Amino acid sequence: MAGVAVTLIGVVMLLVLAAQAGFFGPVPRVVAGAAFSAALVGAGMRVFGKAGGRVGGIALAATGIAGAYLDVIAVTAIYHWLNPVVGLAVAFAVAAGGVGLAMRWKSQPLAVLVVSGAALLAPFVTVELVLLGFLIALQLACVPVQFDRDWPFLHVVRTAPAVIATLVGIAVALIETSDHTRELWLLVAAIATALIGTVGTALVVRRRADDITATVAFAISTTPLLAVPALFDRRVAALIAGLFALVLLATAALTLLPKTRELAKLPGHTAIAAAVAGSFALLEACVGVTSTQTLPIATLLVALGFLGVAGQLRSGVAAGLGIAFALIGGLAFLANATPERLASQQLAEKHLSVSTTLAAIVGLAVVAVAVWTIRRLAGTPKGGAEDSILWIAASGAALYLVTAAIVAIGTATGARDGFVIGHSIATIVWMAAATAALLYGLRNLSRSAAIAKVALGSGLLVTTAALAKLFLFDLATLDGLIRVAAFLVVGILLLLTGTRYARAFAEAGTRSAD
Repeated sequence: MAGVAVTLIGVVMLLVLAAQAGFFGPVPRVVAGAAFSAALVGAGMRVFGKAGGRVGGIALAATGIAGAYLDVIAVTAIYHWLNPVVGLAVAFAVAAGGVGLAMRWKSQPLAVLVVSGAALLAPFVTVELVLLGFLIALQLACVPVQFDRDWPFLHVVRTAPAVIATLVGIAVALIETSDHTRELWLLVAAIATALIGTVGTALVVRRRADDITATVAFAISTTPLLAVPALFDRRVAALIAGLFALVLLATAALTLLPKTRELAKLPGHTAIAAAVAGSFALLEACVGVTSTQTLPIATLLVALGFLGVAGQLRSGVAAGLGIAFALIGGLAFLANATPERLASQQLAEKHLSVSTTLAAIVGLAVVAVAVWTIRRLAGTPKGGAEDSILWIAASGAALYLVTAAIVAIGTATGARDGFVIGHSIATIVWMAAATAALLYGLRNLSRSAAIAKVALGSGLLVTTAALAKLFLFDLATLDGLIRVAAFLVVGILLLLTGTRYARAFAEAGTRSAD
């Protein structure tokens, strides 16, 4: 294999370095390269047919075919004797001939050597945008091989060069000032790479469902199209990412229902890869069409959709994606409605708005659906330790969201006392929720001890939080009738709960005595 590398380097030196040094003329260099490559292929075919000549024949043929590919690149990119479209067509024919010979000889190493040799040395011939076309031609030429041959290394070798080169081109365009035409060609290259990877993998895994390498190659092929939106303004970037997300998530969704699953015949690992890549694209689209104030709304709505699908169809993948979007949305919400902003009237009036309220409402829906989905998927027993932890976490998140929503409404009204009224109402809502949980637990005390335990525990926890807020924050912040109203309502709810609590345990004691 070292001989293959050294010989191909010699071909590159003949085509490039000799031209830079002025040795020979363009015609002799190109003709010499083509003749040398043809001679190597011919020698390889001759050696391959002899006893013990398989390895030598593969090495010679691979060197010749890769050399011919590099010769076509030089003719197109350096000497400009061929139109790029014609040059790409000729290069595709050379690559197809090489992998066709590999199929005939049933040799994966031959195909891998042809593709890797041409791909690794092509950047030494040219670094212009046309290089991407030649690498994509290599990727495309190898797709038919995968239908009949289970050659996992070829999957990666045919995909990685085009992906890496496109990503490098995108990175360079981000660093340097590039014209719009270059950005569009990079977009075309990213689309072509992803399209070949997606269609090729879909066709392959329908024949061989256990071909995980094909799915890995597909996942790799999506990365340039996930990166290229960074070159464009927010609207165009969001459009690109949104359309890509639509295609990928639609592909993944085909495996959710029995009828479409039978029609698509896509294995689970391919669907998971499509769903994850599509989720990244969808996140890009959400970021592109929103501001810092509205990003939580968009991401939490996506989380709500994923979690709803997960709970309905019992899909662990959808649940994972939903939780991921919920965490992203939650962090974005927390960055806007920080505890400091909720505690300071000046900061709240400056940063909280109607968007905060809408995000909190969607967040409450996400919390409710997430609890339902997790319990449905995990099958946690009612009243168990896991169920209690789940309800406690959900209660804490819900309390924060409710507080943020009410305080944001108060500040959004523009009233002078909107902030303090909002906090007063938030405290009352906390206590009302605690009362409802406690009464529900007491009602179920004799029917289901496990459910009653969770409800009473959650209610007592929220009661403690409400009283702590009342004495530690409201007492110092609220004033006048607003503070009086908060204390009166909370006190009445405590009396109601305490009375019902005492009666329930008295009745339980009476039943025990009987």
